[in-house]
Amino acid sequence: MNLELKNKIAIITGASKGIGNSIARILSAEGMKLTLVARSALDEFSASLPTESLPLSIDMRHADSAARVVDATLERFGALDLLVNNAGATKRGDFLSLTDEEWTDGFALKFYGAMRLSRASWLHLMQSKGSIINIIGIGGRTGSAEFAIGGTVNAALMNLTKVLADRGIKDGVRVNAINPGSIATERLQTRIKSFAAEQNISMEEATIQMAKKLNIARFGESEEIARTVAFLASPQAAYIQGAILDVDGGATRTL
Repeated sequence: MNLELKNKIAIITGASKGIGNSIARILSAEGMKLTLVARSALDEFSASLPTESLPLSIDMRHADSAARVVDATLERFGALDLLVNNAGATKRGDFLSLTDEEWTDGFALKFYGAMRLSRASWLHLMQSKGSIINIIGIGGRTGSAEFAIGGTVNAALMNLTKVLADRGIKDGVRVNAINPGSIATERLQTRIKSFAAEQNISMEEATIQMAKKLNIARFGESEEIARTVAFLASPQAAYIQGAILDVDGGATRTL
């Protein structure tokens, strides 16, 4: 299927590893030119991609970062067709032990970073009839005692997705979201290692037991999220607006 993304311009946050890294690889393979954003250095990764890309080492927690990213993208490429808000990891832990600072940090990167970048990109996406895709997470669907910050941030981002999609109908900007489930990233591997050590079992057995505990057949791959992004960004998904797609192997059973 031709997704008609060749020479389109995308901003991807959290592009240094995991899901964001895979999104960059898939979109570049589809012919898109990319602005890659992360707190860590991206030059080597940028050079490995088949299409032109602009690596930016910027912390999206800072209020001026969104404007800097958009300005650099327009200076380099002259347009913007797609924004992928992917950056943001939140601290897990017991609700009573989480500090105000940890709550503030959780919202600063994932929620405020996405909100500010959406606002800074909006007029340019109106011009290109482009789209925004928010990478959120199923923790916003179902509350979990150990995921208080992440679940709350994710729920807020889902609501923001609906808000922007409502405005986007008038302005010609498509806004959708993907809720990844348990994806085999470095972060998940760390949790599996901890579980294996606690239970004194192998990594393989720990992986099987954790997946079984979640009532899923297996953990997902970051490329599966990336391919969903490519579809949602394409004209093939032109009638999809305000959708929140759970890509989680069936883990979410609520409506």
